[in-house]
Amino acid sequence: MSAPERIPPRGLTAVDPLDLLTSGELTVRGQIREASNAVLFCSVAYEGQEADCVYKPVAGERPLWDFPDGTLAQREVAAYEVSEATGWGLVPPTVLRDGPFGPGMVQLWMEGDPSASLLALVDDEEAGEGWKAVGLAQVDEDRTALLVHADDVRLRRLAVLDAVINNGDRKGGHLLPAPDGKLYAIDHGVTFNVDDKLRTLLWGWAGEPLPQEALDVLARLDASLAPGAPLATRLAELITPAEVAAVRARVGALRTSGRHPEPSGQWPAIPWPPV
Repeated sequence: MSAPERIPPRGLTAVDPLDLLTSGELTVRGQIREASNAVLFCSVAYEGQEADCVYKPVAGERPLWDFPDGTLAQREVAAYEVSEATGWGLVPPTVLRDGPFGPGMVQLWMEGDPSASLLALVDDEEAGEGWKAVGLAQVDEDRTALLVHADDVRLRRLAVLDAVINNGDRKGGHLLPAPDGKLYAIDHGVTFNVDDKLRTLLWGWAGEPLPQEALDVLARLDASLAPGAPLATRLAELITPAEVAAVRARVGALRTSGRHPEPSGQWPAIPWPPV
């Protein structure tokens, strides 16, 4: 959901976020009804500290034709693990644990800055300085506009992460620019498929050379994904062996091409709804 719709946070805590999320007492405060699966707004308390979080119980996942049932929570945690391995910290702390409605994903709540502008529609043929073009969008019956996203290093890092985890649902509402200047990305249940499922609003760099920073990160990921290496071992606890192998192959392909991926043409390139 978009940042203005999110419930105000209680604030972050001095306790390690993973300890807080894993060991804290989880209390359901409400439900986020706009979500396609069960998403519960909660507080979590541990050792005198408290924070807001999101709890997505496996029991509330809707079946998908192209993903095994009951695996979306694990994929959310796997996305966090890969994000941490990049060093970019794009995904909020996320764990698997038991909760009031059974096992599920619990993620630290991050409040977005509603004044930050990362996406726009422009009545022009060019994106303009500081923006990257995604494509034409039908605004109403008689009007189309150019959909653009910011030419922002944080978004570019996220575009690389999405290519690695094969994100099939990168919508605008999943982007949370924080008041401190960091960018967080949420909703990673539809990831890590062995087939090419990349659907995103961040196509502005499609086909362009990857920056050196991304190439360096991909080299580190490649080493971390070797059989028996820490990231490969952790991912094997969360997704299938074939999916781990596919992550390794995507990292290798990105390093070989040295370029941001382009739409395959075999799968819708833009998620719906886009926001």
